[in-house]
Amino acid sequence: MTETTKHAPAPAPAPAPGTGLDFEGWVCPAPLRETPAVVMGHGGGGAMSAELIEHLFLPSYGAAAVSGMGDSAVLTVGDGTRLAFSTDSFVVKPMFFPGGSTGDLAVNGTVNDLAMSGAVPLFLSCAFILQEGTALTDVGRIARDMGSAAGAAGVRLVTGDTKVVDRGSGDGVYVTTSGIGVIPDGVEIGPDRARPGDAVLVSGDIGVHGIAVMSCREGLEFGTAVESDTAPLHGLVAAMLATGADVRVLRDPTRGGVAASLNEIARASDVGVELVERELPVPDAVRDACGLLGLDPLQVANEGKLIAFVPAESADAVLSALTSHPLGRAARRIGTCVADHPGMVVARTGLGGSRVVGLPVGEQLPRIC
Repeated sequence: MTETTKHAPAPAPAPAPGTGLDFEGWVCPAPLRETPAVVMGHGGGGAMSAELIEHLFLPSYGAAAVSGMGDSAVLTVGDGTRLAFSTDSFVVKPMFFPGGSTGDLAVNGTVNDLAMSGAVPLFLSCAFILQEGTALTDVGRIARDMGSAAGAAGVRLVTGDTKVVDRGSGDGVYVTTSGIGVIPDGVEIGPDRARPGDAVLVSGDIGVHGIAVMSCREGLEFGTAVESDTAPLHGLVAAMLATGADVRVLRDPTRGGVAASLNEIARASDVGVELVERELPVPDAVRDACGLLGLDPLQVANEGKLIAFVPAESADAVLSALTSHPLGRAARRIGTCVADHPGMVVARTGLGGSRVVGLPVGEQLPRIC
C-alpha cells in the first residue's frame, strides 16, 4: 500500500469448505494495475509508470509524440549537431536529507539524464512550484544548492518560472529542471545497443540515495550514517569515452533502482542479462536497512551511479577509467549480457542457484527524487 492509497476494511470472507481459507478473498497490497485513479506507484519508474506512458500519454499525444520517449531525447539540428534534451521534476520528501537537497538533486538529476546520452551538459532551466506558507529560508537554501551544483557541474541556469499554490495544495517546494547538451561526434549510446557478450558495469555502491532519504524521513538509524550519492556524472562518462571503447548503453538507475534500469535495457535490446549476486556492491548499511524494511537493494534508487554496457574486450579499460575517477572508485563488473532469456534479468546466487530480477510494479520508496 502506498502513502496515499487507503482501503476500507472488507468483511471477513467465508472460508472454503474443508480448508478454513478463502483464497478468492485474498488481496494484494500493491496498487491495482487497472485503477481508475492515479496512485503513488504510477510515479515509481516501474511497470505502472511504463503502462501510464504507453496506454495513456502516448495515445493521447498521437502523432505529436516521438517513439521511444526516454529520460533524454537526441535531436539533430540543421548543421548536423546532435543535441540531448531532457526534463525532470523533483518532489523529494523531505526537501533536505543527508548528503543533499531538492536543489542539488534537481541539477544533478537532469545533468545525468543528459550524460547518459553521452552529451556534454550546457544549459538548464528551472521552474519552482511553492506552497503558500513555505519558509523563504528553505526556498533560499534550495536555490543556493542549485546554484552550487550548477557551478560544480559547469552548467548555466538560463531561464525559469515560479508559481505558488494554496496552502495544502502542495508540499513545500517542487522543482522542474530541463537541460540541453551537445553530443560529441562518433558517440552512439542508446538502450537498444546492448549485445550478447557485453560486460555490465556499475560505477559504485548501490541503494545509497533511497536509504538516505528513508532514514531521514522515518527517523531510522542503521549504526552508521547513510548519505545520498547525488552527484553529476558527465565527467565520469567523459573518462569512459576517452578510452575509445564502444560504450553501448548508459543508464543512471534512479527510480526503480538497478532492477528497473536493467529490465528496460534488456527489453529495448531484446537480450538477457545475467548478474553475479556476490559482485553487487551493496554497502552493509544499505543491506541492513533493506533487511529491516523488507526492500530489495536492486530496486532502491541511486542518484550518483551509472550502469554501462561495453564490449567484453573493453571492460578492463573502461573499469580502469572508472576506478581512476573520484566518482567511480568502487566500480566493478556485475554481470554479462546474454542471448538467452531475452528481455529478462537473472541473478546467480552465492549458492549456485538463480533468481529472476523483475521490473518493479510500483514504488518501494515514494518521493525519493
